[in-house]
Amino acid sequence: RRRFGMLFQHGALFSALPVYDNIAFPLRELRCLDEGMIRDLVLLKLAMVELEARHGRLMPAELSGGMVKRVALARALALEPELLVLDEPTAGLDPDRSASFVHLIRSLQKELGFTVVMVTHDLATLTGLATRLAVLANRRIVACGTWPEVMAVDHPFIRNFFAGTHTPAVSQQGVR
Repeated sequence: RRRFGMLFQHGALFSALPVYDNIAFPLRELRCLDEGMIRDLVLLKLAMVELEARHGRLMPAELSGGMVKRVALARALALEPELLVLDEPTAGLDPDRSASFVHLIRSLQKELGFTVVMVTHDLATLTGLATRLAVLANRRIVACGTWPEVMAVDHPFIRNFFAGTHTPAVSQQGVR
């Protein structure tokens, strides 16, 4: 059975549960792990997203935006997914925290070997994580492929989005 994790745009943490229980939730749903194993896994996932064990006692309302993203990522990784789905993963983060979060996801992806499927409008996030793209415009996919393949497509949306004055320039090779 294939496993996947989902990182929602605003974290989707359970507001009535502390961080520890938010991360433990999918592990408990398995109903095959004892609390000692769950504790070890929760602490491991916290460390993986650069949070400390003490953060497990905090409630979601006590977290910064960046911490919410990290806790949500830890929960998404709890079941060691083969596929991680990201919905606007850096929405609401300032540029420095956004870059740090993208770096964290990329590092974990390399370390754990999961595939990322992402929806984003943020070019910095896109260039930081994507090796292949599917561009949606006019309610359909207008380009799909590697960075050079997508950039070679002559479509107004692609020209405007990737080279428009409102976004940073993206080279033919992306940033990889």
